[in-house]
Amino acid sequence: MTALAVLVLAACGVKTDAPVNGTASGQAANAKPEEKKIDLSQVTLVLGDQAGGYRARVEAAKVLEGTPYKIKWANFQGAAPLFEAVRSGEVDTAPAGDTPVLSAAGSDVPIKIVATTTSPSKSITILVPKDSPIKSIAELKGKTVVVSSAKGSVAQYLLIGALKEAGLTVDDVKISFVLPTDALATFTSGKIEVWATFDPYNANAQGQGARVLRDGTDINTGIGFLTASDIALADPGKRAAIQDVLQRFAKAWDWGNQNQDAYAKVYQDQTRLGEHTAKAVVGRGEQSLRQVSDDDIKKVQQVSDIFSELQVLPSKVDVGKFVDKTLAVTRECRAGASTLKIILK
Repeated sequence: MTALAVLVLAACGVKTDAPVNGTASGQAANAKPEEKKIDLSQVTLVLGDQAGGYRARVEAAKVLEGTPYKIKWANFQGAAPLFEAVRSGEVDTAPAGDTPVLSAAGSDVPIKIVATTTSPSKSITILVPKDSPIKSIAELKGKTVVVSSAKGSVAQYLLIGALKEAGLTVDDVKISFVLPTDALATFTSGKIEVWATFDPYNANAQGQGARVLRDGTDINTGIGFLTASDIALADPGKRAAIQDVLQRFAKAWDWGNQNQDAYAKVYQDQTRLGEHTAKAVVGRGEQSLRQVSDDDIKKVQQVSDIFSELQVLPSKVDVGKFVDKTLAVTRECRAGASTLKIILK
């Protein structure tokens, strides 16, 4: 079954003569005669990544085989350095949770949201060492909480929500921001009392005995985004490549849900995480990459408003203004003369 899926997926994508406006291959025949053609063989797409998560999934699913454009990967340990790379023009796409995208948009990073990802909110947690006397969020009053990776992260949003739930505010704790790899080493050595973080660092720490005070269930949206730089989207060749890569990514997410063991093995090899950690991250539950919906925008706008009210964001963000609705996330495969096209819901 997997072999057949790979053969079919290899036939998916846009043609190398895609029109400038990034129209998908199934529509290329309807392109206006005056539209310029793009030679995608001359395009190199630089895909940003966090902790190897995207790369492991798409390489496990083999969906990037046969791309008519070149691919380069750029890996970062958190969203903050990833979006700085977007700002400097080093990467073309950047995946992140909802709040880091808001933070980037509020800091004038030139990005547009081109797809939504969904994942279980329990991948975001507030942790304490296994022998910690702290048993509840209410006991964090007066404590220092390390948050990864930077101001505006999904971990900070969880902390804000958890404190409110316990009748506290951010003024009741001291917050320190530390990049996750540095924080993990310090936490496991016993030098961090409370740590708000996310997978794979969360799974790694739990594998070493860390105890969860609160996860993101019913606080975090579970929504993430794939963003693309404005510079890349303005380039006809890169825009067409991004349109194509979205379809391949969507198939990779479906494949990962159906082949968790194979995905976990590749994820472990790519990230050099332990087997327990890799399986814990992959096994959180079904995930998806799909078209951005109005409901996504509404939910994340509520997050934006809360962050703005607490002055976490440098400026108020109107989420809808940062969505590129002209790029579609579809499954489109050719088998002989027929074309299968299913819009992801």
